[in-house]
Amino acid sequence: MLDTGIMGRQEMTVTREDTAKVYGSGTLQVLATPRMAALMEETAWKSVAEYLESGMGTVGTRLELDHLAPTPVGMKVLCESVLEKVEGRKLTFSITAKDEKGEIGRAVHQRFLVEEEKFQNKADQKNG
Repeated sequence: MLDTGIMGRQEMTVTREDTAKVYGSGTLQVLATPRMAALMEETAWKSVAEYLESGMGTVGTRLELDHLAPTPVGMKVLCESVLEKVEGRKLTFSITAKDEKGEIGRAVHQRFLVEEEKFQNKADQKNG
């Protein structure tokens, strides 16, 4: 059963592969915004995965993200999510990211509950 207050937590260490230069989102050797977004989504979906019935999953539908400060290669990042609202199949999370010096990002993220097989089949039908 999904209830508000479910928390998630993920950690990573920024590598050269995580940088804006590699992601194509800039030219610097700092944590790329798209990589931070992926970490935030991962933190959210993993936090609720154990509460879902077999065959069910979540898909991201919205991410409002503020990237507040740069993080260099080699520094650790901690991401934490909280399930704030459950409205039918819509889940809303608040998410924060911090490096070793302080907050680097925050987001509001929405995910929808889906039947994984049905959802995948629908996507596969786009190929013909």
